[in-house]
Amino acid sequence: MQADPTLALDLDDIIKESRRLSMSITPDTGPWDVIVVGSGAAGGMAAFQLATAGIKVLVLEAGRMIDTQKEYRTMEWPYASMRRQRLPGDERAIAVAEYNFVDRPYGANPAFAKYKKVSSYAANTFSRNWMVNEKEQPLTGTPYAAVRARVLGGRTNLWGRGALRYGPLEFKAKSHDGYDVDWPISYEDVKPYYDKVDVLLGCSGTVEHLMQIPDGIFQRASKLNCVEVEFKRAIAKMGRHYIPGRAGVTTDGVLNKYRTRCMGRGRCGRGCDLQSSFHSPTALIYPARDTGNLTVRPYSIVAEVLFDQTRNRASGVRVIDSNTRETMDFKARVVVLGAGTLESTRILFNSKSRLHPTGLGNSSGLLGCYLSEHLMGIRGSGFMPSRIGTETTLDDGRPVPPYVPRFRNLADRHPDFLRGYHFQGGGGCAEYPGMAHETAGYGKAFKSSVRKHYPAMISLGGFGEVLPRKENRVTVDSEVKDIWGLPVLRFDYRFGENELKMAKDMAVTVEEMLVAAGAENIKISSEPLPPGWSIHEIGTARMGDDPKTSVTDRFCRLHDVNNVYMADASPFVSGGTQNTTWSILAICWRTMDYLKEQMRAGNV
Repeated sequence: MQADPTLALDLDDIIKESRRLSMSITPDTGPWDVIVVGSGAAGGMAAFQLATAGIKVLVLEAGRMIDTQKEYRTMEWPYASMRRQRLPGDERAIAVAEYNFVDRPYGANPAFAKYKKVSSYAANTFSRNWMVNEKEQPLTGTPYAAVRARVLGGRTNLWGRGALRYGPLEFKAKSHDGYDVDWPISYEDVKPYYDKVDVLLGCSGTVEHLMQIPDGIFQRASKLNCVEVEFKRAIAKMGRHYIPGRAGVTTDGVLNKYRTRCMGRGRCGRGCDLQSSFHSPTALIYPARDTGNLTVRPYSIVAEVLFDQTRNRASGVRVIDSNTRETMDFKARVVVLGAGTLESTRILFNSKSRLHPTGLGNSSGLLGCYLSEHLMGIRGSGFMPSRIGTETTLDDGRPVPPYVPRFRNLADRHPDFLRGYHFQGGGGCAEYPGMAHETAGYGKAFKSSVRKHYPAMISLGGFGEVLPRKENRVTVDSEVKDIWGLPVLRFDYRFGENELKMAKDMAVTVEEMLVAAGAENIKISSEPLPPGWSIHEIGTARMGDDPKTSVTDRFCRLHDVNNVYMADASPFVSGGTQNTTWSILAICWRTMDYLKEQMRAGNV
């Protein structure tokens, strides 16, 4: 059967058209009310809040524009592959296996060679064209698996959709266990904004009344399948919970004209072409642009924040156009950095002046310090005997798998480590039986074994909190430049003794739960993945009330320059076990409300 040429997606044509359109909308250099750097979760929310309040906003995106209807290849099948019949001498219908993931963007780094077979939606064949070219934009220092997107919406185009709130255990962690410092704000300060984010963007889940994972305003949740119900009942006897995953997805209705509700098709990692999953372009950027107050400029590499030393204020940003290599200065009353923890920090380091010789906002010397994220890689899997040999069912038509909330160091205290971890994962039949790769045999017997065990599979992976430590840091490398001539990020980051002891306990407890559930053929992976694998980096411009011990204040504003705000996770003090996106959105909303008040009062 010949492939329908109308189904083939020519990314070269898309990129060329995006470039042509972007060149025709180059905006004036200002002055603007606010310049927002980045268009992902942080930049998108900042732009939406400001533009809908009547403020004139310029969003600078380092990458290209995106047509989500064309590039979210959610339902593409092998016969529609753009590479089909294009490889010389290849007569196969599928040039690359439909379901195989390719190496992550840093796969060429020898430090990660042994992890090449680890799957990740972050760089599969459906999203790799959104990522940076690491030969042009390298990293130095200790190995760090940084995933960097260069496209409108940033990493929200490929995020895992986990919509979990931080709670009192995160905001007041020191009060709980004595380590490091508390956030200068509390859960009660942010809760109203979590609620607003739930309503604006859609969040599916169930009310559980668990202290370690605060409830939200939920739409219809995904249901547990037969394997998961059995697992849930087993671990409940151990005092542990197994609940439907909480997803940043609308399941009950339409939230704006660009989005519709989830149809339960699965394949969410390719981007949701229904836009039911939260993506910054359709949920925030497009509605903000519809107000007439937002202009987006793609292909804009922000080199530095411009500083007016006579007024001790930022005056705008310097941009390198990635197409023309032209350098331009854009002026604004306020600069909001929302390019992601790592990139926003790099911009501040590269923003040097006589008054700020080590980088803008770095008078404390703590810029780049306390880099933190999540420990990953500890996994457990097995087969539930009651489901072996049963009929297959549709079990993956949901945006996220179920979730085992943190159970360590709540009321008790573990003797070996501080803080805790959670597990995400589920069971049943998915689009492709990944367990087949580890199933012995060949031919008919092999196929029969795969079919027999397909409905019975259950697998869980852990997310552990990495303690914030001053020595875990990122700086810029004065000797190595990217293709634009800008100093690149240099990492000095390692997992500590606390994380390694936690990893051992994660392996023990996931096996305990599988044994308690009666699983067979249990397999445990106890080796952590490399630093950065979680894509949940936080903390490099931590907030606090004392300028000597923090970089930003409780409203994510630089202590040193009162018209520069951080909209991403760089001001976070600690991260808990929860995925970060929902907290970025909520805290950014709170920050933008404060900025609007300051602008109305004429303070900026």
